[in-house]
Amino acid sequence: MKAFLKGFVYAFNGVVYGLLSERNMRFHVSLLGFMIFFLVRYDFFKVSRTQFAVLMLAAGVVLAAEYFNTAIERAVDTASKGERSETARVAKDTAAGAVLIAAFFAVVVGILILFQPAAFRALFAYYAASPVKIVVFALSFILALLFIFIPPSRYLKNFRR
Repeated sequence: MKAFLKGFVYAFNGVVYGLLSERNMRFHVSLLGFMIFFLVRYDFFKVSRTQFAVLMLAAGVVLAAEYFNTAIERAVDTASKGERSETARVAKDTAAGAVLIAAFFAVVVGILILFQPAAFRALFAYYAASPVKIVVFALSFILALLFIFIPPSRYLKNFRR
């Protein structure tokens, strides 16, 4: 049982490592956070439970693909010992391509479900009616950008397995 539970600790460490070390992972998680917030907080968008589940599944596929990509990149870097090789380049490019494909189709799923012009108009009117809400949204957007583009390396040096 102890080994079983230890596996969850290792998996959690992997999730944290990917989130802290990979800018694209932070990008995907930030977008997912905004999407979930707007869908759960407001009732402007008409999304069924099934549609919400499909959105979450699409997002989960993208996040999993990003983690696979990170694992493949690290494994290739370790195996190639920093030497440039065509095989290593192809492996890394192909893994990155898988993430791109997953993200593209997640966007398509999102557009198919969330393209509701009336909902966007209502959301815009809601925010336009209150400058404070616009400021709070702008600050959350700025914080998301900082989270995405400033690598949290100070946290990584304290990250232990």
